[in-house]
Amino acid sequence: MPELPEVETVRRGLQPAMEGSKILKAEARRKDLRFPFQKDFIARLEGQTITGLGRRAKYLMADLNSGDVLLMHLGMSGSFRVLKGEGGATPGQFHHPRSDDRAHDHVVFHMSSGAAVVFNDPRRFGYMKIIARNAIEDEPLLKGLGPEPLGNEFDAAMLARSCHNKKTSLKAALLDQRVVAGLGNIYVCEALFRSHLSPRRLAATLATKKAEPTDHAKRLVDAIHSVLNQAIKAGGSSISDHRLTNGDLGYFQHSFQVYDREGETCRTSGCEGIVKRFTQNGRSTFWCPKCQK
Repeated sequence: MPELPEVETVRRGLQPAMEGSKILKAEARRKDLRFPFQKDFIARLEGQTITGLGRRAKYLMADLNSGDVLLMHLGMSGSFRVLKGEGGATPGQFHHPRSDDRAHDHVVFHMSSGAAVVFNDPRRFGYMKIIARNAIEDEPLLKGLGPEPLGNEFDAAMLARSCHNKKTSLKAALLDQRVVAGLGNIYVCEALFRSHLSPRRLAATLATKKAEPTDHAKRLVDAIHSVLNQAIKAGGSSISDHRLTNGDLGYFQHSFQVYDREGETCRTSGCEGIVKRFTQNGRSTFWCPKCQK
């Protein structure tokens, strides 16, 4: 599942083709993706100008001049392709090739910028939904999401308050979208490694009894900021179906310090521990038991 850096990379790839441009024609080539399209899906899109293309957690959000917002989720295998003239480009990069089967081109936006933006999704776990901007806070898909990890409000104090008295593991808390939005398995593993914190550590240890942040919380927030910014700069991690809008692969996977490195020597200077893997909350966790405490 693409995580925050991959979705942000896709957003930046789509921005030149979509932001400030009018949707001249929209095509939904089937009745549903993960969920059925709304009956007025096409009617609410055609003729509308995309005034802004943003991101919330793992969602892309296109603001329309009508006051509606087009909410888009990539799912597990969804990708966008930008076509201009006879050429093609794709925003997002990942290890396995994106689908070249045009039978999976399910949604197409023909933009006044001269670009056609195509959404391809073989597994159809992605979805799109139009919601009114003034009702966005009540939207079930977005309601309850925690702060953006790269936003101004996310800091050690906020993380400590969210984790105060939590009985879950630190890794489980970070994967909880109500605690912080957009983080997934890869970047949680990487951030915990960089902050030298065990994924098995209790989340509550990020806070004092008065819910103030400990040094652990400060180190972790710095590590989250660092790994996400580095991953975005690298175009995301290409480990499954994610690609950039120009079709290229991201290359942050070459910077993994711990993820998918089971059995290798720890990269912490002077540690010489061995990276281990275990299953935690149904997901593979990679860590160094020697230097992550």
